[in-house]
Amino acid sequence: EVQLVESGGGLVQAGGSLRLSCAASGFTFDDYAIGWFRQAPGKEREGVSCISTSDGSTYYADSVKGRFTISKDENMVYLQMNSLKQEDTAVYYCATGALWDAGVVGCPSDYDYWGQGTQVTVSS
Repeated sequence: EVQLVESGGGLVQAGGSLRLSCAASGFTFDDYAIGWFRQAPGKEREGVSCISTSDGSTYYADSVKGRFTISKDENMVYLQMNSLKQEDTAVYYCATGALWDAGVVGCPSDYDYWGQGTQVTVSS
């Protein structure tokens, strides 16, 4: 059974940092993407970043580029979030099961497995 468990969320002041973790188990995907998404109240879910399980290639949404860094180590995927803004407030999810296509720029869009999410709240 594929399981994804996020942790590391919390309350932080604007300008601060948090590191989210995603513990993945139950699969040995090659050439797949692991992605981070977020959903703020009243808004649609948006992709934040993704990483290839095969070569570590990464992509970022424009809204977080230069502030967030995704990384992978064995069965863990991390999202280091620096210079946080109030608009980063959301529930953050990790997901996997989407094939990575090296010929396509950007993150895959269809993920089969999702974690339960972790709340990130950025105060002023």
